[in-house]
Amino acid sequence: MKLIIQIPCYNEAETLTIALNDLPRHIDGIDEIEYLIINDGSKDETVEVARNWGVNYIVNFKQNKGLAKGFMAGLDACLRNGADIIVNTDADNQYCGEDIEKLVRPILEGKTDIVIGERPIDQTKHFSPLKKKLQHLGSWVVRIASDSDIPDAPSGFRAFSREAAMRLNVTNEYTYTLETIVQAGREKIPMTSVPIRTNGELRPSRLFHSMMGYVKRSMLTIIRAFIMYKPLKFFTILGIIPFLIGVGIGIRYLVLLACGAQGGHVQSLILSSILILMGFMTIVIGLQADIIASNRKLLEDIQYRIKKIEYDKNGEQDK
Repeated sequence: MKLIIQIPCYNEAETLTIALNDLPRHIDGIDEIEYLIINDGSKDETVEVARNWGVNYIVNFKQNKGLAKGFMAGLDACLRNGADIIVNTDADNQYCGEDIEKLVRPILEGKTDIVIGERPIDQTKHFSPLKKKLQHLGSWVVRIASDSDIPDAPSGFRAFSREAAMRLNVTNEYTYTLETIVQAGREKIPMTSVPIRTNGELRPSRLFHSMMGYVKRSMLTIIRAFIMYKPLKFFTILGIIPFLIGVGIGIRYLVLLACGAQGGHVQSLILSSILILMGFMTIVIGLQADIIASNRKLLEDIQYRIKKIEYDKNGEQDK
């Protein structure tokens, strides 16, 4: 059983050694532990620090491509190098390295394929009260979108089985954390969470520059993932609102007409017709999007089979 721990990095020379030193060297049930960093176009000495420390693999981007692309490139490299379990953690040592054993244990026991670390958000001192509330709100929205019970959706401290890693696709360029949960929920990939500890803040987050920017990009990511993976549900909810309002206005018009009103309500009839048509067309768009989503699922199944053949072949060659 081989575990590869991957760390996305962007100008992490000052904190990378601290994070690497905190990682486990042995876990019961794991035969081999290796380490991989994704250098996302760093301008400092991140790569040199990693090499001097002795990481096994380095995925190198010449320019910054963002956390989502770095995450997927890391998964690809881990799978090509024979990982049975992949753990993703941060270069700023936000997460406690000893808790990696907690992450991989449910996978080793065959209970699940994805494990997400649940941070003690309310007890984290460097999180502002607003950020704590937004973290809880974002997780609640993701739980609805994914039909899951993951309490800490933005957490980047997570473990994947080889099977789960081959099935994941991230299409947005912001972050992988939210979209992968929605996708896993839609694909019925077994997920769970375990409580973890966090370390003190070594540097400010680089994922967002302002709280409003974080909220805006996170909500757009969630909505986009919801539309992509559950389009019929999304557009039906969106379309049923004007449709019902239009029906209500139409019924009001008919009641007034039955009561002998001679005129003055034609505007209500026009508004009712427009709203009903808007709602109906929105639901039709949802049906079309659902057909496209079905085709996407077929393509993802084909992609998974190709990945399985390719990665298994690479693993046999390594042996």
